[in-house]
Amino acid sequence: MFDIGFVELLICAVIALLVLGPERLPVAARATGRWIGKARRMASSFTSELDRQLKAEELREKIRKESSDLGAEEIQRNFQEGLAQAKKYSEYVVTEDQVLGKDKAPARPVTESPVVGNAAQSNQPGTAEPQTADPEAPAKSQEPPLR
Repeated sequence: MFDIGFVELLICAVIALLVLGPERLPVAARATGRWIGKARRMASSFTSELDRQLKAEELREKIRKESSDLGAEEIQRNFQEGLAQAKKYSEYVVTEDQVLGKDKAPARPVTESPVVGNAAQSNQPGTAEPQTADPEAPAKSQEPPLR
């Protein structure tokens, strides 16, 4: 930055010693050191904040570019359509309360038994009775109900 060598610093020290004297020179040197330290901390804080802001702006720009490349509006529209279809079929989802018989509302007949294995078809006490299928309900897959 400044091209100051050892000779220039030595001349400044001799002049400061002559002007301030040996009694006030250490106090002045400490004060000067504090000011220089504060200035360095302030400059490093400023540069780090500036770097952070530049990186944040670059990231925002990259996100904008990527979202326009991917067609974020189309992705969101497809997601909303899928969500609407899922809501349309939400009445066919069997909850745990309905399976255990804790649901107060009358449940529509279940086409499959939630019990795994042959225990659902047996008429032993403590096992689930097979239920008749609702002819108006669409056919369900052979997967267990979602929870």
